[in-house]
Amino acid sequence: MAKDRQGLHFTELVWESTEQNMAIPPRSSAEAVIPKPPEGPGKKKTSQYDTVQLQLWDMEETQEPVTTTESQFVQRARELADHKEPAALFVPFKSYWPTYGHMTGAQSRWYFFWRDEVRQGRYPKTDLSYIFLHIYELINGVGWDEPQDGCRQLGLLWEAYRDKYKRLDQYLGGWIADFSFVHKLDIPLSEIVIRTRGLAGDLAELELVRCLSAAPEQLSIEVLSVMSDYDISKSKFYTGEGKAAAEKYIPQVVALIDTYVARKHGSNLITMFPPGPPVVRERYLFRSAVYDISLYGYSVLIPVVRISKSPPLRSLITRLFRLTENKLRALMGYRGRLKDVKVDADMEGLVTKFLQREFLKAEQEEKGPAVVIDQRKLEQLKNDSEVVRSLLTVEEALEKDDETDWEQETAGEEEPAVRESDEEKLDIIVEEPAVRGQADSPLPIIDGEADSWTSFASELSLLQRDVLLALAEDDGLVKVNRLAAGGGTMAELLFDEINELAMDSLGDLVIDGEELTEECISMLHYIKR
Repeated sequence: MAKDRQGLHFTELVWESTEQNMAIPPRSSAEAVIPKPPEGPGKKKTSQYDTVQLQLWDMEETQEPVTTTESQFVQRARELADHKEPAALFVPFKSYWPTYGHMTGAQSRWYFFWRDEVRQGRYPKTDLSYIFLHIYELINGVGWDEPQDGCRQLGLLWEAYRDKYKRLDQYLGGWIADFSFVHKLDIPLSEIVIRTRGLAGDLAELELVRCLSAAPEQLSIEVLSVMSDYDISKSKFYTGEGKAAAEKYIPQVVALIDTYVARKHGSNLITMFPPGPPVVRERYLFRSAVYDISLYGYSVLIPVVRISKSPPLRSLITRLFRLTENKLRALMGYRGRLKDVKVDADMEGLVTKFLQREFLKAEQEEKGPAVVIDQRKLEQLKNDSEVVRSLLTVEEALEKDDETDWEQETAGEEEPAVRESDEEKLDIIVEEPAVRGQADSPLPIIDGEADSWTSFASELSLLQRDVLLALAEDDGLVKVNRLAAGGGTMAELLFDEINELAMDSLGDLVIDGEELTEECISMLHYIKR
């Protein structure tokens, strides 16, 4: 075996001999005397070859450090981790496995300028090879201090350039997943599954377990499709006008049912229908990348729970897919329905009510904010306007009289307001209704308004009352979500129900978005009674 700059080479030595039963010398005795049989006619000497063989054994025992192309790349990347270049001209760059040595001087200047721009959140147009070179740096631990930041940078690169370079979807999803496994990052894998359909196996199972265990609101239709025997992608409704609605509402319906089951039975779907034991899978890291295996190893072992193989849970998800599609077809006026959709009556009623409310809300948002006329407030505004007109008429009449006489005649009366334009006075009256002489004091609440709030409070259920009071506190939305989960419903449904009651009793909404209106806040003492 010989060794030179080109690498290791092996040489096979072949010779002929009729000698038999020769003793094999120990490797540790390079100078041992090798016994030889008596020489006979026609016999060849073998001592020379034996000596050469011993020398080869000695050479094999001497181990030298192995330097790979990947380790050289990482070493150079660390040296250039903070290198920057001033503004430079873009130079095209094409390389199958790009490294620093593949770039010319002009390409290097552009790369380090472009990399600095990316690190500052700007993403100029560039070639794919420059992007891959920066990705190789990140997956080999160069360019970040905390793994979470490295994962964030990989995600931003993917988002910035994936529309132009579709090949990024082919590689970056798997590499980001590998990055999260290596550094034990608890990150959602939904986006990876959505963007890279080829990774929907183990990653989809992992994401299903994560969402159904702790975050059902983060479910996606791509992940849920792994659990459904119904292939919605072949539905004419889905491939046509219903695609956006199905992708939005099917995951929400599953999350709703998960909350409902937890409320009714005391355990969510994944605990009610437990999957089998995990299967340990070996995952090879950063395939097709310039990656130094001495950093994190060649592969990782991942326990994968085959949750999609649970027959009862799979059956339920399949039926929820079909039920939701039927409800969406009805709401969108689509002809035809899927047959033999059998779901618990309570579940179907809950899904129906939820989708109807969500569609109504979406329609209102599309049309813009609804204009609700409060007849009581309108009459008050009219009365205030009449007061303004009367004041202006009196003031114009008094101006015609002598100023001195007018002061005498009005002695002891209240001082008239400073003269302003009709529009300015009307604004003052509308914005701050007040009685003369008490401009800083609000009008007392009339009996009718108190009766309306008392009536509204009496219509509220205990859960709805708690929701209103919780919204007035710090972290109100967090508390509301907990209350909704405990009540087997969702916060959005509760908001809609409360606003519907408020419209009937008060003629106005009390929850705007996810916050109480100012008027409702001032009237909370009626809710607390």
